[in-house]
Amino acid sequence: MSRTTPGLVCAHHHLYSSLARGMPAPPRPPETFSEILELVWWRLDVALDLELVRWSALLGALEALEAGTTAIIDHHASPHAIDGSLTVIADACAEVGVRVVCAYEVTDRHGPANAKEGLAENERFLREGGRGFVGAHACFTLSDDTLEAVCGLADDLDVGVHLHVAEAAIDRDAGVRLAERARDDWLLAHCVHLDHRLPGTIVHNPASNLNNGVGYARPRRFANRVALGTDGIGGDMLEEFRVAYLALRDHDVTETPLPAWEWLQNGARLVPEVLDDEVTWSYDPADDPWHLAFTPGVRPVEVRVGGETFVRDGRATRVDGERIRARAREEAGRLWARL
Repeated sequence: MSRTTPGLVCAHHHLYSSLARGMPAPPRPPETFSEILELVWWRLDVALDLELVRWSALLGALEALEAGTTAIIDHHASPHAIDGSLTVIADACAEVGVRVVCAYEVTDRHGPANAKEGLAENERFLREGGRGFVGAHACFTLSDDTLEAVCGLADDLDVGVHLHVAEAAIDRDAGVRLAERARDDWLLAHCVHLDHRLPGTIVHNPASNLNNGVGYARPRRFANRVALGTDGIGGDMLEEFRVAYLALRDHDVTETPLPAWEWLQNGARLVPEVLDDEVTWSYDPADDPWHLAFTPGVRPVEVRVGGETFVRDGRATRVDGERIRARAREEAGRLWARL
């Protein structure tokens, strides 16, 4: 047993949501998942500009790094600031010292021209050497033509697709639509209501699923590899592991922390470089799921990424964390004023 572990991976994040905390209440209380999207998240993403995208990414990456998460697989949306957005995110994460795998969320919500802009941003970023997937929102917001274009671009670039799959009942037919399209290198977020076998890695987001009231994904029913993500609720993957265990335990009281720990460790299958990162924790042992499932508040003391120390004594070394937080609060106010 050890106090030092490899870095952790958030396998499904929305860094653009980092400035959302404290945002004004929606015009009316949402009562369904569709209304949560329409009244909260789709109001937020259309208000983003590239400067807001940058500070969202800086804050989200900083908080992830301070939690021992050295890699983020991000799923981005900023419908009025698409061109260049993935590079803004990648540069912000690099500035903080966090590895990032990017994708732009293609959707038909804003019309076919906007969907083409999203496709073009994925293509531009990947052809210029960026690391990522071709992104898409969810099948219920994609026409057949757009879904074909997403799959075709991924095939052309030899990368996977990163998309939401059957998160809520409204997207229940995703399995049918993806059955002949999905590949082993796809990243399938949520899968709460998935009723078909699809190839790819399933990303379980238990805290988000609880928050949105969409149901329990029952990830143990899948033969697929399962990884853990936060769906934009921060970058603390030890906390997400605990939530995953508690949700599993609520489903079956005989379960142990071991499946949730495996899901957490599977992040390294997606970003193998984190195995060379080193996180020294405030608690010993930091590699025992039975201990960590019942020990909240464990934090990194030191984080080394690629041989360089990026957190020392619990504080970021490459960037001024207090400055990022202060500026992010200012930018959050500017964002909220647009809502």
